[in-house]
Amino acid sequence: MQMIAIEFNLNGILVKAEVNPGVRLIDFLRDEYGLTGTKEGCGIGECGACTIILDGKAVNSCLILACQIDGKEILTIEGLANSGELHRLQENFLKKGAVQCGFCTPGMIISAYSLLLLNPNPAEQEIREAIAGNLCRCTGYKQIISAIEESIVVNIEND
Repeated sequence: MQMIAIEFNLNGILVKAEVNPGVRLIDFLRDEYGLTGTKEGCGIGECGACTIILDGKAVNSCLILACQIDGKEILTIEGLANSGELHRLQENFLKKGAVQCGFCTPGMIISAYSLLLLNPNPAEQEIREAIAGNLCRCTGYKQIISAIEESIVVNIEND
């Protein structure tokens, strides 16, 4: 099979690679780059465990072919931490007990991060809608919503 040359930004780093046109993005990230925080749950885009940010939007990486990311920007859970310091969302998930078994956690955090990029001060219903595509069988979502609410940064301008 003929390989396809791609170039993309992965967690802030410009990457050039050759990919098999039939390889899914989730497999490419995990197998070629060791980014195992992106989990495979269902493989059909229903559970959200494989959620990444593609050009600023939360997407299921199990539904995207690696060859489709040419010229795109990707953020995975590993790229959310800055110089070894956890992002406030990651810290708050730990603090609020929103991690339980941890399988859904990376996708849940990435979905929440995507929401906060678009809306830095969401209401609880908006948080619920943003994480609706992420299934969790352990927490009942209360701790997850609390962790996301704790991560909201309110900017108050002094006039």
